This record gives sequence, C-alpha cells and structure tokens, in this order.
Amino acid sequence: MDPSKKPLGKIFPFFAGICLLLLPLLVYSALSSPAEERHGTLPAQNMTFDHNGAALFASYAQAAEAYLNAASPARTLPEYYARRQYGGAPPFIAHKAMDEPSEAVTCLACHEKGGWTAELKRHTPLTPHPEKSACRQCHVPQTEAPLFVENLWLSVSPPKLGRAYLPGSPPPIVHSLQMRENCIACHVGPAAVEGIRVTHAARGNCRQCHVPDLFQGLYERTLAK
Repeated sequence: MDPSKKPLGKIFPFFAGICLLLLPLLVYSALSSPAEERHGTLPAQNMTFDHNGAALFASYAQAAEAYLNAASPARTLPEYYARRQYGGAPPFIAHKAMDEPSEAVTCLACHEKGGWTAELKRHTPLTPHPEKSACRQCHVPQTEAPLFVENLWLSVSPPKLGRAYLPGSPPPIVHSLQMRENCIACHVGPAAVEGIRVTHAARGNCRQCHVPDLFQGLYERTLAK
C-alpha cells in the first residue's frame, strides 16, 4: 500500500462523521426558522394611466335606469355620420335651436341625462362632455341655405369597425378621445347608434379592455436601465 494515501483514508471517515452529526441540526434549523420575506423593488418610472376608469364609472352610475332600460327607434351609422361634416366632427343641431343666451340650460336639460323627445320621436343622445356648457360654440343649427363660398372640401372617411387584432379580442378605440372621453354617452342606452351599441352595458370601465388604436407598428417593450 502506498504510504501517501493513509492520511486521506483517515480524514474522509472523520469528515463524513461530522456531516452525519450536523445534518439533523441543519434540518431542524431550516424547518423551525421563519421564512425570509423578500420584497422586490420596482425601478422608479414615470407611469401614467389614461384609462379614465373612475370618470367612466361615475358617468355610468349617474345614468338613470329609465334611460338605460328604455326602448327607442334605432339610430344607424349612416344617420349618425349624415349629421357630421366628417367623422369626429360635432354634429349639427337636428331640431329647432333655442336662443343662444339660454343654450346652456336648454341643451343640458335633455342631453345631460337623456329623455324622450316628442319632436324627433326618440330618446335624446347623451353628451359625452356635459361640463362644456357653451354648446353653440361647436354645434350649429341645420340650414338649407347655399354655401356663401364654393370650395373643394372632401369629407374624411369614417373609421372602420371590427378591427380587433385577434378573433374574440376587444376591438380598439378607432377615434380620438378629445371631447369623447365618456364612452357611455355614445355606446350605451336607447339613444346609442345601433352599429356601435355594446352588448355588455353592465361593464362600466370600458378602457380596461379597449385601448386607442394609436400605434401602427409593433409594440416594443422598453426595459428600465
């Protein structure tokens, strides 16, 4: 036998014996010690969320049940766009307009919470911006008078519907949100346009699933440095 291997043969059994003695102590210590709580820290970022959920819920809660459950002759998309110069433009006033000094009272009396109008024989559409009281600043009465200046104006094509990226996924919002932050005003209730009336009116936070279609390219995640 090689004399150089004798010390190694004596040290190994000694080391194995120490491990066997310490093993129960290590197991007991691991099982009896409380688990260490680890909390991750997110990098500081300037994150802003524009889902407008609180305002949408408030608008839905303020809508009268009589309005939401009422029946009315359906408004169609061609009729909807016929009252606008282009998609997104303010519609003209489809009835006899009151005097301008009293417009804030008379317009919001019907268009803030909705109601049946005997003149048009249907429910009045809700305004998505009842906080704007100067209605005649954007909405003008309908007139049959000829244009005072001929022009080459060509209307803008309305946005196409059904543009979901995956079958069954929620479609994106195909219009800008300026002055149209309140989705409920146009998509819920008897005065809603038939082609864009939602089938799940009980879900008040629309922006939780539907987002503006603003990005034309592929989305790329930006990692924090």
